[in-house]
Amino acid sequence: MARPHSRPLSPHLSIWKWGPHMLVSILHRVTGDGMAIVGALGLVWWLIAAASGKEAYDQFVTCATSIPGYIVMIGLTWAFFQHLLSGLRHFVLDTGAGYELKTNKSWAVAIPVAAVIATALVWLYIFSGSI
Repeated sequence: MARPHSRPLSPHLSIWKWGPHMLVSILHRVTGDGMAIVGALGLVWWLIAAASGKEAYDQFVTCATSIPGYIVMIGLTWAFFQHLLSGLRHFVLDTGAGYELKTNKSWAVAIPVAAVIATALVWLYIFSGSI
């Protein structure tokens, strides 16, 4: 069946020019899903290990404090801050503010930077032995 040529096509990704606001929006979804999946698996593993006895819990602690364990925990911390700050951005946008192009781009650029800085500060505090 032939389509009439006078009818407009729906916008497609090939039409849009990529910008930081698109990246932040996608990261918001990815970090939410990642925290839900990885965080839930980690929590369940921790609860099962705690309920299974000292040996199982010691194995969990050994895995959690290994290099891959720290990478996962640092990643979850970054995902938390990225999702939190992006959620606050969406909240402001829901009020009708922040849609000006310059403002929107500035916030979209600042959010990943702020998430990395917040993550670094948290883990520097943890690794400094202050806890």
